[in-house]
Amino acid sequence: MAEKTNQQNAVARFYRETVGELRKVSWPTRAEATNLTVIVIIVLICMAILLGLVDQVGLQGLGWILALPK
Repeated sequence: MAEKTNQQNAVARFYRETVGELRKVSWPTRAEATNLTVIVIIVLICMAILLGLVDQVGLQGLGWILALPK
């Protein structure tokens, strides 16, 4: 029976500590969240374009190498 009480206390303590930590968090304002989301989307698009270009160059290079007469 003591184990069950300890488990309940551990879960309750975890919950209380989690709520306490979440109250300390400095949450961004709506404008900050929107700006950061736009930045993430822009960086995502730029990286997709860059990786797409690198992939195309690699494919063309590989095609050129494999097409060489032996």
